[in-house]
Amino acid sequence: MNEILKVNYEKEIPTVSARELYEALGAETRFNDWFPRMCEYGFEEEKDFYSKMSKTSESGGRPSVDYEITVDMSKQICMLQRTEKGKQCRQYFIDLEKAWNTPEQIMSRALKMADKTIESLKSDVSRMKPKEIFADAVSVSTHSILIGDLAKLISQNGKVIGQNNLFKWMFEKGYLIENGSRRMMPTQKSMEMKLFEIKERAINNPDGSVLLTRTTKVTGKGQQYFINKFLA
Repeated sequence: MNEILKVNYEKEIPTVSARELYEALGAETRFNDWFPRMCEYGFEEEKDFYSKMSKTSESGGRPSVDYEITVDMSKQICMLQRTEKGKQCRQYFIDLEKAWNTPEQIMSRALKMADKTIESLKSDVSRMKPKEIFADAVSVSTHSILIGDLAKLISQNGKVIGQNNLFKWMFEKGYLIENGSRRMMPTQKSMEMKLFEIKERAINNPDGSVLLTRTTKVTGKGQQYFINKFLA
C-alpha cells in the first residue's frame, strides 16, 4: 500500500496532520479557513482532533497552528471533498484501518503496551516491594488494558498465570459473564466496583454497513485490584 500520508501511531488512536491532509486533497481555500469549516460538520476538539504547533518554516517565520486529526475524521473529510483526490485519500484510510485491525497488529499493540507497563514497574524496583510497585503504577493509570495483558502483568509480578486460566478464574469468581450473548462481558458486580470498562468501536465496512465491536478492558483500579489479589 503506497503511503499517501504519514500516520502517527504514538497515540492510542492513529492520527494524521490536518495540514498534510489539506495539501493531499488539493484544497483551494486557505488552511485557516478550510479547517474551521470542516469542524462545522460536528467534529469535537480533544475527541476528533488535537491542536498543535507545526515547526517553524525555513524562512524563519513563526510556527503555524496544525492539528492531529483521527483517521475516522480524516475519512469523513475526504468524503466531503467529492473529488478524485478525496476518493483516493478515503480509500487509503479504509485500507489503513483494515491493516490496523488485523489480529497480528492488535497483538503487536497489546504486547507493546504491556512492555511499557512492565518497564515502568522495573524502574522503581530498587525502592519498592513488588506489590507496592504495581499499586503505585496503576493507581494513577488512565489506560485500561486487555485481560491477556493483565495475565502478563500478574505473571511478571510473581504469580504465573496464562490468559485462558485467568478468564476461567474470573468466570468462577463472578467477575465476567461465562455464557450467553454477553459472554466475556463484566458482571454487574464488576461494573459497580469499576474493575472493567467496555470499549465500543464502530468499523465501517466497504459495503457501507457498520460493524459494532465491544471489548472488555481492565481499568487502572481493576489492575491494582486483581494483581493484589494474586500477590496476596
